[in-house]
Amino acid sequence: MSAQATMEAIARLVPQGARVLDLGCGGGALLSYLQRERGCSGYGVEIADANVLACVQRGVDVIQLNLDEGLSMFGDRSFDVVLQIDTLQHLRNAEVMLRETARVGRTGIVAFPNFAHWPNRLSVLRGRMPVTRHLPYQWYDTPNIRVGTYADFEVLARKNRLRIIDAFGLQDGRIVRFLPNARAGTAVFHFEGA
Repeated sequence: MSAQATMEAIARLVPQGARVLDLGCGGGALLSYLQRERGCSGYGVEIADANVLACVQRGVDVIQLNLDEGLSMFGDRSFDVVLQIDTLQHLRNAEVMLRETARVGRTGIVAFPNFAHWPNRLSVLRGRMPVTRHLPYQWYDTPNIRVGTYADFEVLARKNRLRIIDAFGLQDGRIVRFLPNARAGTAVFHFEGA
């Protein structure tokens, strides 16, 4: 899926003019898009120096912070939407960060590579870890700490008393609602805390 198609699909979930916190914002492309196209405001959170610089160059307000240290600097319901786009799989404290997302935002949106996508299943059946557009690294050099599936996140959301507002898969620029656990390379969930 192209970065543009992902941005557009995520942007449709973000209300016009929303105050947004983008966790693991990378170079700030999504937050810049939301500011430009949806009239949003907010901050990105990023650890990598080069990405922080890219945010600044884009005009995105960014805070350099290791997400494994938490979000204690933000009060409850400080943001309308908290984003974790391709972030959750890199965190050591993914469940804690998910709860923190629900605490500091009225809603949260997560997107991550769906390990249950059928090409990944086929690769594992052949005895190999998958290497795809969504999981582009070999098993020994991946920045991902964990892999998860669309179905796994549904269970995790219930366990943490999160109400799923919308959920779908993304594949080749299109939204997948029928059998997304098998048919989509990216899982997307829009949720709110209990």
